[in-house]
Amino acid sequence: MKNWKYAISSADDAPSTAPILLKGNVCDNLKKAAELGYQAIEVHTRPDEEFDYEAIKKAEETYGAKVGMIITGRLNTEGMCSLIDDRPYVMNTAVTEMQRYIDMAQKMKADIVIGWVKGNVPAGGNRKKYIDRLARNLRVLAAYAKERNVKLNLEVINRYEVNIFTTADETMRFLEEYQIDNLYVHLDTFHMGIDECDPVKAIERCAGHIGYFHLADNSRRYPGTGQFDFVKILKALETAGYDGYLSVECLPWPDELEAAKQAIAYMKQVEQN
Repeated sequence: MKNWKYAISSADDAPSTAPILLKGNVCDNLKKAAELGYQAIEVHTRPDEEFDYEAIKKAEETYGAKVGMIITGRLNTEGMCSLIDDRPYVMNTAVTEMQRYIDMAQKMKADIVIGWVKGNVPAGGNRKKYIDRLARNLRVLAAYAKERNVKLNLEVINRYEVNIFTTADETMRFLEEYQIDNLYVHLDTFHMGIDECDPVKAIERCAGHIGYFHLADNSRRYPGTGQFDFVKILKALETAGYDGYLSVECLPWPDELEAAKQAIAYMKQVEQN
């Protein structure tokens, strides 16, 4: 099996209930990630966060880890914005703020995850109307991102949290119908364990379109603590042609450091199969 590149979740701060393992500023988190054997971090942040991009570039060069992905969930969870909101001023703000995220990613030479900010279809709503609206806004953002060499990744999230893109097949059918360039699929083993009958088949369904991949076991603790067969999962990813980061986004159990250490140690063992 190939040697994979690993990333780890990070944020300036997060509650213990969030799947974030490194907390602090970006430069410090790059240092911690490298010391733990990771090649990159994903950064959970707000679009209005101000970063010292020169300091981040220097930290990347010094420690040998980089910022691989910008996670945009806080635009929804804190900013209460979504790309399908019925209020035009809220929806338009979501588009504008997503462009700020893209500008941020360009400066860090990273890509973007679009998860919660895509929004949810309201109860009783006309689903096609909202999906068409989402496609229209994603088309704008994908073109804006492509001009800046930034890729957009649609996260597949379980049905208990969202009601759009809860399975790999649903997400791929959206991509196939709307044909939006520069838009990829982001899979997460924890979410797959809820809504996919077979994670391997889900990966196969997305072959050639996977832009990012999250690792956690079925309980959302670090890989190796639960029921998932990561040997089969990694082999399926390799067969599907995925060549990006495997990012550990799991609960900080029993604590952040131990979870980070055990996750990469276990995945390195999996690679030997």
